[in-house]
Amino acid sequence: MSGDRETENGQPARPELGNVVVGIDGSPAARTAALWAAAEAARRGRTLHLVHAADTDRRALFADAETIQTVREVGRDLLTDTAEAVRERFPDLSVSRELGRQEPVSGLLAAAGRNGTIVVGHRGLGGFATLMLGSVGLGVAARADVPVIVVRGEDERPETGTVLAAVHDPSDLGWLLLAAAEAEARKASLRLESVWNVFAHVGRVATMLDDLDGIARRRVREAKELADRVRRAHPGLNVTHHVETGTSTPGILIEASRGADLLVMGRGGRPLGLGPALGRVAHALIHHAHCPVEIVPHTFPASGPGPTATDHDDGPA
Repeated sequence: MSGDRETENGQPARPELGNVVVGIDGSPAARTAALWAAAEAARRGRTLHLVHAADTDRRALFADAETIQTVREVGRDLLTDTAEAVRERFPDLSVSRELGRQEPVSGLLAAAGRNGTIVVGHRGLGGFATLMLGSVGLGVAARADVPVIVVRGEDERPETGTVLAAVHDPSDLGWLLLAAAEAEARKASLRLESVWNVFAHVGRVATMLDDLDGIARRRVREAKELADRVRRAHPGLNVTHHVETGTSTPGILIEASRGADLLVMGRGGRPLGLGPALGRVAHALIHHAHCPVEIVPHTFPASGPGPTATDHDDGPA
């Protein structure tokens, strides 16, 4: 996210949390994700937009009109049932619905626009069943230009009051301010976790013990500086930082996620600007973390939410 927009004091502009878009497909994981997304939208004071990607554009190539109509009717019923379940728990929440014609990844990306946050479950069924287990979450997280949250962990997991941010270097400040906004919305603390993996440096030309010691000190200093800058941008937020040394970055972050309500991490740019990019750490967290995982592209703009969506069915297939 961010280095383009700055405040007068040189700080990146504080991001606003936008509307929440959640993909539903009839699976238990998607229903859990929808209710989690509803709570997220309520905390933000934003609209929850329910999307069922019926994939009728592709289906129309081999299915007859009656089958397509049945698919659409099932999708409408699913949207209605999910909206009712959400409103039962969150009666004051603004909820909109969309029966999409595209496949799930493209449909969710289109629904989120430039400023939404996409929420998906970690398993799929129905409209998402044409893809492999976990591939919708992976595909959206790799391709989206907006934050993506994959809902993981136990359904009734007690809150810990902590948002965990997996930081690496000073370039993380932009998306880290979005993690700070998430913590503020939850009235939670923000914990910056930096993993120093010594194996990442051993074996390089002329690597010496004093080089490794210097790298470790630099990581501690950078984590502290990031924490200080977040505190200046969010003076009321409790921010802590920690540098963990180990041989497995994903393993350390997965273990740390046991004590968090949300784990947030940045996603770098696509190699040469081409194709989706999702690193091995993000891939491991999406599959194994003990709490929901939010992936934020470094290019995500620090700007306000887009227009509020309304109930609609985007035309005949």
